[in-house]
Amino acid sequence: MKTLILTFWLILLAPAVHSPIVERPYLPDEGLCVVEFNAGFNSSNSVVWIDELSDCKGRRVDIGSSPDMQKKHKIVVVPTVIIFNDGEEVERFQANIMMQLEASKRDVQDAVDEILMSSF
Repeated sequence: MKTLILTFWLILLAPAVHSPIVERPYLPDEGLCVVEFNAGFNSSNSVVWIDELSDCKGRRVDIGSSPDMQKKHKIVVVPTVIIFNDGEEVERFQANIMMQLEASKRDVQDAVDEILMSSF
């Protein structure tokens, strides 16, 4: 059901004209990376603090421009924040039914810190 609702919103609110050149998002294969998956229609609920997290890289993926990334990472609601360690998903935070992320910057930073500490 969530996928159906998200697909409906993507079709309804997607821009009619796409640029022929779409820059593919780069997700590093090494180290910790925190990625926000969102869509243009939900920019008001963007995770503004992604780049402020410490001891990890921050990235953003617009699933409207990168539907292959949406499918690959099984994004069913936006925003979704995923923590990758050496290219593997280790933690996921998803938005509520109002398309707002309930996890705070502190929650995500605590998860990053815990992943780092577990490697020792």
